[in-house]
Amino acid sequence: MSAVETAGATPVAAAFKPPIHVKFAYGLGQAVQSGGFDVALPFTFFYYTQVLGLSGILTGIAVGLSLCVDAIMDPLVGSISDNIRSRFGRRLPLMVLSIPLVALGFGLIFSPPQGLDHTMLFLWLLGASLLARGATSLFNVPFIALGAEMSDGYIERSRIVVWRTLIGLASVVGVILLAYNVFLVPPKELFRLEGYPPFGWSVAALLTVCMVLCCAGVARYAMSLPQADTTERTMLSRLPGEVKEIFSNKSFRILLFSCLLIMVAIGVNGTTGAHHNTFVWKIGTEEIKLLTFVLLIGTVIGVPMAPALSRWFEKRSVVMIGVSLLNLVWLVMPILWVSGLFRPSGPAAMPPLFAMMLVAGFGIGLVLVAFPAMMADAADEHELRFGHRREGLYFSGITFAAKAASGIGVLLAGIGLDLMGMPAKATADIVVEPEALIRLVLVHGPLAAAISCVGVALLWPYAISRPVHDEISLKLRARHEGRQV
Repeated sequence: MSAVETAGATPVAAAFKPPIHVKFAYGLGQAVQSGGFDVALPFTFFYYTQVLGLSGILTGIAVGLSLCVDAIMDPLVGSISDNIRSRFGRRLPLMVLSIPLVALGFGLIFSPPQGLDHTMLFLWLLGASLLARGATSLFNVPFIALGAEMSDGYIERSRIVVWRTLIGLASVVGVILLAYNVFLVPPKELFRLEGYPPFGWSVAALLTVCMVLCCAGVARYAMSLPQADTTERTMLSRLPGEVKEIFSNKSFRILLFSCLLIMVAIGVNGTTGAHHNTFVWKIGTEEIKLLTFVLLIGTVIGVPMAPALSRWFEKRSVVMIGVSLLNLVWLVMPILWVSGLFRPSGPAAMPPLFAMMLVAGFGIGLVLVAFPAMMADAADEHELRFGHRREGLYFSGITFAAKAASGIGVLLAGIGLDLMGMPAKATADIVVEPEALIRLVLVHGPLAAAISCVGVALLWPYAISRPVHDEISLKLRARHEGRQV
């Protein structure tokens, strides 16, 4: 019996629960997003502004322009992934093709030639970012779509995302250890110019290993999934109609724009994190590393709690709980600091920061699991309404939102740092004007909270509850088996 068959039924891919070894291999692919874009690329902003001296606005524009290309790339890759017919299945060919390109893009971002003026440095960052982001689209869009095809169970889908997220967090730990224990070490720490190129290529090597193992581990399963329907239309001729089709689904529109804003909020906060910790709380890389691990501990606790909470609450509510916890962190300490009521620095700041990072990590864990599971449910609704599986296009929305977190986040943070008067090529002991620090705190916390609140408000009309999805799944299975419900 193939991997997509169940006893007494015709092949229905979504009815199958993949074995643990397939889930594990699949989860390794999350390293590209979690270890690469979520952890490694935020170093880019500090590296180019504070170490290389490129202005925050130019750094933000370079990353922002690469994001505009992503806006075109993701739906193209999604459509190609949905419609490929090969003996390797729909998803695997693009994932394999992307592996060397992802590695090259990440390595080049952190390896600009010495002596470049600001214009050439801007062009180097732009070109390397375009390559890294475009290549990541080739991997991430079919990778996440493949996860949606593994099961149609309301809870099982959350469990698959849990595997992916937890393994992705392990890659986060690896990248952090590379950064703070190997390449960005005292005495220069984050200001250590010579540490960034080997850091970039080491991250590229780590991502390559994870992508290769992922593709090898899921190959048999991916090849056994149903092929796309044959079509004589070219990709460019069918894509506008496919995009119009998915945007006609209200559930997709809600999830896309809500996820986009919430991820951008996380991106704004994360992009300014190094500046915030260095100049506001006055802590070094060792303390920053500890805080990052505390954040990961909170996330590891939050990730498996998402499916558990989904048994008691709807997935929409799980997202709202997670974002509320993030806003608590983004508002309490920043407001106390700006008001002058609570301004610890150095070791004295660590206990409250530990508590805040634990809460933030828990909230991020809930959001990371619930959103992809909701998008998979919306893809089922789409098939029921329109008769086509569009996971590739649907999850291009998720990947676009995740990369917008770094792209728009860097752009807003770059503009904000320049406007607030933060010095370029600074050192940890430089004296920053109090007004500039206040503006930095406001961007890092309250601005991120405001953006996330809009995202949560957009999520409110989402209507695919557990009973609704159970009914959708029943009708889809009956359709696949040629029955009427």
